[in-house]
Amino acid sequence: MELDLSPRLPKKVYGVDGGSYFAWCPEELPMLRDGNIGAAKLALEKYGLALPRYSDSSKVAYVLQGSGTAGIVLPEKEEKVIEIKKGDSIALPFGVVTWWFNNADTELVILFLGETHKGHKAGQFTDFYLTGSNGIFTGFSTEFVGRAWDLDETIVKKLVGSQTGNGIVKVDASLKMPSPRKGDREGFVLNCLEAPLDVDIKDGGRVVVLNTKNLPLVGEVGFGADLVRIDGHSMCSPGFSCDSALQVTYIVGGSGRVQVVGADGKRVLETHVKAGALFIVPRFFVVSKIADSDGLSWFSIVTTPDPIFTHLAGKTSVWKALSPEVLQAAFNVSPEVEKAFRSKRTSDAIFFRPSN
Repeated sequence: MELDLSPRLPKKVYGVDGGSYFAWCPEELPMLRDGNIGAAKLALEKYGLALPRYSDSSKVAYVLQGSGTAGIVLPEKEEKVIEIKKGDSIALPFGVVTWWFNNADTELVILFLGETHKGHKAGQFTDFYLTGSNGIFTGFSTEFVGRAWDLDETIVKKLVGSQTGNGIVKVDASLKMPSPRKGDREGFVLNCLEAPLDVDIKDGGRVVVLNTKNLPLVGEVGFGADLVRIDGHSMCSPGFSCDSALQVTYIVGGSGRVQVVGADGKRVLETHVKAGALFIVPRFFVVSKIADSDGLSWFSIVTTPDPIFTHLAGKTSVWKALSPEVLQAAFNVSPEVEKAFRSKRTSDAIFFRPSN
């Protein structure tokens, strides 16, 4: 069966008043199921509240647009009320309960990427809601709820039946929601647009890597992430993950071309991508990107907490390490051609602008 790596857009799962929840479907993007990867997007309008929930999968959340407030409760811990804004990355381990609220005029949009190998459905997140028409209260009898929380039947019926919304609701403007608390962001959030750059190539590109060093919770999540931004007409050199990790890539902004090469030197993907698209690069496959004039940026997770990449161009590429005689024999070329090949791209950059 031929491998289909074509980028896809998400489909709306639910939402009416207050916002919407979108997800990428394993039926349309088979690599989600094959790689046990989940991908979804939450969009909240002003006063939109994503009701408290927990998931069967660990995730990384990335704020694509807007600002708002998030509530995070780790098992047996107190609630953290966090201000979130564009560029924020948040690691969400198993068992964490979250809610999300937008009190601004601009739509708040959050991307979720994660692993589903312990989930109920391969390639798809399953959320369990604490409240709402599909919340856990609705499944228990009034007797069980009353005895568990020591409540009389009248109160139980109000708790169970008053919220008719499902997943996302619109809160009345007069209701004062919790304000973010100073210090609660520490250890939970890394803003990829403000963090120190791990790679900074002039007129080329910039990278911020999310790992156990700058966000320790990444270790509990079990995979790393990065935000890559390359300038107009720049290239991200061909490379692959050398520790058997999958690369799950969401295009945040701009546009450009992507090529992926797999086993037997076969080009398995050649496409043009733009903001909103998601695609997955299989283990050990080589990927490269070239930005259009407006540049290209993407947010990726790699299914290991501290990923290792091998790049095939630049000073640190494997080609520079191999003996000249080996390259001559491998390419079946003259020493002059081998020397010309080796002498190019002598910097350690992984991003390149076209030569003048």
